[in-house]
Amino acid sequence: MKEHLADHLQLAELGHAQSFERQFSKWSMLGLSFAILNSWAALAAGLSFALPSGGSTSVLWGLVTAGVCNLSLAASLAEFLSAYPTAGGQYHWVAVMAPPSLKRGLSWVTGWINLSGWVALVATNSVIESQLILYVAQLEHPDYEPQRWHQFLIYIAVTMIAFLINAFGSKALPLINQAALAWSLTGFLVISITVLACAAPDYASAEYVFTNFTNTTGWPNGVAWLLGLLQGGLGLTGFDAVAHMIEEVPNASVEGPKIMVYCQYIDISTGFIFLISLLFASGGQTNAEGIVSSPLGPLLQIFYIATSSRAGAICLLIFPLLCFLFAGNSVLTTSSRMTFAFARDGGLPLSKIWWVVHPKLGVPLNARYLNVAIVIAFGCIFLGSSVAFNAITAASVVALGVSYGIPVAVSLFQGRRKLPERAFALPEWLGWTANIWGLAYTILTTVLFVFPPFLPVSGSSMNYCIVAFAIILLVSMIQWFTDGRKNYVGPRVTIGTGGHEAVVQESACVDGGKPKGVGE
Repeated sequence: MKEHLADHLQLAELGHAQSFERQFSKWSMLGLSFAILNSWAALAAGLSFALPSGGSTSVLWGLVTAGVCNLSLAASLAEFLSAYPTAGGQYHWVAVMAPPSLKRGLSWVTGWINLSGWVALVATNSVIESQLILYVAQLEHPDYEPQRWHQFLIYIAVTMIAFLINAFGSKALPLINQAALAWSLTGFLVISITVLACAAPDYASAEYVFTNFTNTTGWPNGVAWLLGLLQGGLGLTGFDAVAHMIEEVPNASVEGPKIMVYCQYIDISTGFIFLISLLFASGGQTNAEGIVSSPLGPLLQIFYIATSSRAGAICLLIFPLLCFLFAGNSVLTTSSRMTFAFARDGGLPLSKIWWVVHPKLGVPLNARYLNVAIVIAFGCIFLGSSVAFNAITAASVVALGVSYGIPVAVSLFQGRRKLPERAFALPEWLGWTANIWGLAYTILTTVLFVFPPFLPVSGSSMNYCIVAFAIILLVSMIQWFTDGRKNYVGPRVTIGTGGHEAVVQESACVDGGKPKGVGE
């Protein structure tokens, strides 16, 4: 369409024809991004990580620390997005920035890590949703003992709801995303006000909320507090969603970076206020141990303490329940777009199958089938071992974090000189600061988040995240030697009218470190 001609031309310079309608406005894309992060809900669901690993100081000031670092990463990646607004995201940027001898291998590994993180995030969202539903059942029926297969069935149902909306409701996705933004902000306000009003005057002390330190992990205090950053990491990760959806956003090189950064501002501020409200309403140190060990989960237990009512607690939990339902839809949308983009560049086995846009539905339906199949396979692992599934969910945070760090590291090591002129550009001093700060955080948390959460370590308490991450790298290496080494050249030119046969000029868009037109 004429109004999107500049976007189409810029995408053509990067080697690809327009495959989707640019139907996501700034607000609907902000809604999608915010639905994925949903920091206030995700942070509340992650209280079990932070409360034993530093207590309130880890919950609040850990969020501030993780927030500053994730904002640095988001601003860093926003510069790449402004220069190269393509759904490939990190692996495309690495291919553009890396030295010629490294670009194929680094781009390949980045693509596999990023895609694995997104698929695992779909599974993570479904398992959180299923857990919240079971918590409601346990609150209503204290004698009920949930079985693993109960959660598995709910997990499958939640995943299938997201798939059906994505497959057959694509035209409604912009409105759904705007509704998700409105619902999430409404839930944040309603819950924050309600728990404080209901808990009055039995608030926790300000000293407990802002300065209480608790360590029941067995680790030294400093290490324990840093391990509590996993809560903030879970609540603030996934901000690259707009990058993988960027080919459906008008004025992409300008609006995309803004959305990436604005979303972090909203998430950090709403998350901080929400956590303060929860901590004040929790009753303080008297209830701390019961909240952490509650079979209802920390969030529902705090609601129950604040309201002294099962019905009231469940009504409040409806807000995060629907938030995670919206999030599941948005995460699957993003994950399937990332699958489509990586297959378009030949990064997956049988890439031609996954790089297909359904002619009537206008969505990458095969890519969604693949995503759902893998998520269901993860659920089958959960049936056999909750420890293995926990490793998969933790690996989603680590994998996404590593995929953020690689393009930043490549750019830094080349003195930020390869970034071309772009609409969104940080001042040079701020760019260096954000890059270094964000990269340091990535390295630190990548190491920390594979530590076991408690000492001494047993088979059931071991953090198998490192195993899950190693499997991702192993699969990537096997696929590289069997297919990628011969056929993958990084982002390739696929523009034309001949479908898959229109791959006319391999890797033209990554030579020379800047976008190139097809005819250059």
